[in-house]
Amino acid sequence: MAAVRSVLVVGGGAAGCATAIQLARAGVAVDLVEVKNDVTAVGSGITLQGNALRVLRDLGVYDHVAAVGYGFDTLGLRAPDGTVLVEMPDAKTGGPDLPATVGARRADLARVLVARAQEVGAKLRFGTTVETLAQDDDGVDVAFSDGSTGRYDLVVGADGVRSHVRSLIGIEVDVAPLGMGIWRVFTPRPAGLERTDLYYHGACYIAGYCPTGEDSIYAYLVEDAQDRSGLSPEEQLEVMRELAAQYHGPWDDIRALMTDATRVNYTWFAWHVLDGPWHRGRVVLIGDAAHSCPPTLAQGAAQALEDAAVLAEVLLDADRLDGAVLDAFTDRRLPRARTVVENSVQLSRWLLDHVPPPEKGGAADVPGLMGRTAALLSQRP
Repeated sequence: MAAVRSVLVVGGGAAGCATAIQLARAGVAVDLVEVKNDVTAVGSGITLQGNALRVLRDLGVYDHVAAVGYGFDTLGLRAPDGTVLVEMPDAKTGGPDLPATVGARRADLARVLVARAQEVGAKLRFGTTVETLAQDDDGVDVAFSDGSTGRYDLVVGADGVRSHVRSLIGIEVDVAPLGMGIWRVFTPRPAGLERTDLYYHGACYIAGYCPTGEDSIYAYLVEDAQDRSGLSPEEQLEVMRELAAQYHGPWDDIRALMTDATRVNYTWFAWHVLDGPWHRGRVVLIGDAAHSCPPTLAQGAAQALEDAAVLAEVLLDADRLDGAVLDAFTDRRLPRARTVVENSVQLSRWLLDHVPPPEKGGAADVPGLMGRTAALLSQRP
């Protein structure tokens, strides 16, 4: 018998939906609340590496994600003028029977996960969140923003980097800006663009793109973090087009397709790791609520999905819920998540500080760091 019979999941992103799916299909009564009215209407594109695909397969949704996304097994490096410097096989961290990477629209991934959660019996409510939590030895009493209440064996805070659940249980973290900002745009996919290519240096630290379907890609440019909040959508589009004009090859085709200002967004890189128990009593944090990293290793969603898989495993394997069960979850996840965050931050700092590679007398061993990270992620969490 599972350690829990009723669970509230707060947050309808990848971590929250994955947790709901795992528990509901095992017979646990799961309520999921999400403050947004529609989680399928946000975001541009997402890169899902093999370890994320492995969890999605375990959830029974991989085939659906693969059908709406775009899978590929190689990675390219290009000079700013578009010259291909390296073509290499990408690490298949999910195993040989899965692609190295699938690019997808975030909205499509959200739609697939929400549908699966409902299919296996989780009850989802949108436009609703938690107002208060009150714990005792046997459960958690919850008051919701819509005026309703509930009592649960466990509450899972999967509500993102600015987690309200985290604040309700008195955990303070420093979500630190890293000094980089990223422009993202969603466009039609130019003919012949069939993988991710990365351009380092030039006008930006990184210029890259990822196919997200038969007819779509998302592209991104990483610059020094700046206050871009005063720009109108049209001005944002123009700034991104000016930066993109410094890159060629496929970027020439992408830039010509960058015409819709509503498809552009700009955010800063930030990161944190909750270094200690990820729970207080019967409330546990997962995903970006517990750790977040810059997207230099494309591991944000993957680490959230791994959190959900491990949390469900420890809950379903235990006979009763106590601190030892949730400590075991933290003990399994914290070292791996911390390593991924630290490696993502290290890559960013090498770029920010213009550290040369070892062959030029520096310490920026990017291939070595990425290889070690891939080796770690190829192991099940």
